[in-house]
Amino acid sequence: QVQLVESGGGLVQAGDSLRLSCAASGRTFSSTTVGWFRQAPGKEREFVQAITWNGDRTYYADSVKGRFTISRDNAKNTVYLQMNTLKPEDPTVYYCAAYRGGGSYSGTSSYGYWGQGTQVTVSS
Repeated sequence: QVQLVESGGGLVQAGDSLRLSCAASGRTFSSTTVGWFRQAPGKEREFVQAITWNGDRTYYADSVKGRFTISRDNAKNTVYLQMNTLKPEDPTVYYCAAYRGGGSYSGTSSYGYWGQGTQVTVSS
């Protein structure tokens, strides 16, 4: 079993940067692909980025290309999401999740464990 806790959210201005962290517990974390998702009020949760267990491959949504970067430190059981040039239209709650296999890295149903989310608010 994997438990995930996100942190690093906050209130920033458009164009600012934030780095989110996803701290995990569980022996299998270092061998698991991890994804970041986000959700705006009243909308479906959407894929942001994913990183394989050893960091050799990453996947991203077109909406964050060139702005967001995912990375991980397995020695610290932590995955990061560096977000640059934040926009007011970027959705507000960010979640990390552990991939359970059997589906696309961009699909929410492919992930079996989720954190509680961290709030990101971008003012214009």
